[in-house]
Amino acid sequence: MKRIKISLEYSISLVVIFWIIRIFESVSGFDLYFLGIYPRTTTGLPGIITAPFIHANFDHLIANTLPFLSLSFLLFLFYKKKAGSVFVLLWITAGFFTWLIGRPAWHIGASIMIYALAFFLFFGGIMSKKFLLILLSIGIIILYGGLIWGILPVAGQISWEGHLSGAASGLVWAYKFRKEIRRVRN
Repeated sequence: MKRIKISLEYSISLVVIFWIIRIFESVSGFDLYFLGIYPRTTTGLPGIITAPFIHANFDHLIANTLPFLSLSFLLFLFYKKKAGSVFVLLWITAGFFTWLIGRPAWHIGASIMIYALAFFLFFGGIMSKKFLLILLSIGIIILYGGLIWGILPVAGQISWEGHLSGAASGLVWAYKFRKEIRRVRN
């Protein structure tokens, strides 16, 4: 029960920050888009850290809230002590990849992390060769398998580059930590 509580607290805390920022933008009329990632510029470099906190509007935030909440919760629940470092590595790497490959535009939103988390959980579970984590991988593909279409350049306003970067980050870190994940008891 304690692990569930702690995992929920981490995930909910981040989502609350997303909502506070969006409400602040809405009430103040101040747009924080400049905290996003603007690829291959020094101006857009801090966005590697801040972009997932910024959302274009409430619809964008609502669309990201439940997937981010559930996927980050699952990471913290199933990967215990490794979860914090994996989460930070996913966040930074996904942002950096977006900064490297993105088109010249502001890239914002937690979907960068949603893709990183989903791909890490899926591939991490498969590579772990552990029954429980493989079941988690199957659940991820059932619930979030449709994410695969988001890494294709189909909608002009959506950062498919951020999605692709998140997916690549998840895959890279799942591969990197595969042996450690196999050794850790769940």
